[in-house]
Amino acid sequence: MSEESNTKNELAQVKEELKFVIEALEDKKGDNIRVFDIREQSSVTDYVILVSAISQPHAKALKINLDKMIAERGISVIGNDNESSSGWMVLDAFNFMVHIQTAEMRSLYELEELWKGAAEVDFS
Repeated sequence: MSEESNTKNELAQVKEELKFVIEALEDKKGDNIRVFDIREQSSVTDYVILVSAISQPHAKALKINLDKMIAERGISVIGNDNESSSGWMVLDAFNFMVHIQTAEMRSLYELEELWKGAAEVDFS
């Protein structure tokens, strides 16, 4: 298999994982889910998923469900912040990072502005 075919297959797998993550977040009523392709802007990861929670308990529920679904799917995780008291939790799966924030944290840190030059990916 050529290198180009490998790259296309890897990209297809990552996009399937992203769809799966979005479904897991929607399952627990995550709000304002946005996905940014940051491959051109970042050497740390390829995609960033932002999702809002209505409260810290809701953020924790989103994260617990996401962790469970990721483990069941066998997606490798290289970093996992489960501390919900800050109103911001992160899951790092190498090819993508998920930022779960309360609406207040999302408004305060405006991560969308950080990635405003990135293409937004629509999975609807």
